[in-house]
Amino acid sequence: MSDPGSIDTHFRRLLASGGAASVARAVAVERPVAIEFNGIGYAVMMATPADLADFATGFAFTERLVTRADQIRAIDHVAREEGDLLRVTLAAECAGAVAERARHRIAESSCGLCGIENLTQAIRPLPPVEAAPRAQPAAIFRALAALRAHQPLNRETGAVHAAARCSADGAVLAVREDVGRHNAFDKLIGAMLREGAEWDGGFALLSSRCSYELVEKAALARCPQLVTISAPTSLAIERARACGLKLTVLARLDAMLEPEA
Repeated sequence: MSDPGSIDTHFRRLLASGGAASVARAVAVERPVAIEFNGIGYAVMMATPADLADFATGFAFTERLVTRADQIRAIDHVAREEGDLLRVTLAAECAGAVAERARHRIAESSCGLCGIENLTQAIRPLPPVEAAPRAQPAAIFRALAALRAHQPLNRETGAVHAAARCSADGAVLAVREDVGRHNAFDKLIGAMLREGAEWDGGFALLSSRCSYELVEKAALARCPQLVTISAPTSLAIERARACGLKLTVLARLDAMLEPEA
């Protein structure tokens, strides 16, 4: 394995002309990552096993189990042949939130509503986004042009998403990658929590479509603006409007869209 996120694999390349050849290329690693909180099995995600401490931190935060990084007392990583296990110890005051959410969750992925017993649990109120975005369109175009240079795993494999923290002037400050768009964003949010980093009027840039779950993660992370390369869903737009999160979608090098009020 060249790094924790990829593995070299051999393929037979078949040509339309009838020829064939053996080629090697890097393939993104996707394997089960189980997460326990205070000894309670909480979720099994299909993820890229890199930056797992960031992932556990961001996931705990966007699941609303913690509100601060110091409530995560320990993260133990157990690598097994069948997958990775993250044993996360949370502060005592978080035990109630873990027990309550675990009762409503039997999920094997963060995509969709698996394990949510009712719509009230599925669509929970979001805190208002109070920070004002300061990025002008030119800054977003600048970040888009620079993003690829900050995606080493995707450059190798062509199979992973990126979540980037960008400054108000469009500089790419940090990037996390994963086969799952939710996982990549959780990793970025977790890294920011662990480092004590702030958005400072900047924005999150995601190489994915804009789903409602990503809007919720952005709002919980107090991100003033969410930019995605692909299109939004109706619920994503609705949730963003409700909490005051600025959305920029279908962001490409030549144009981008902002939902009208």
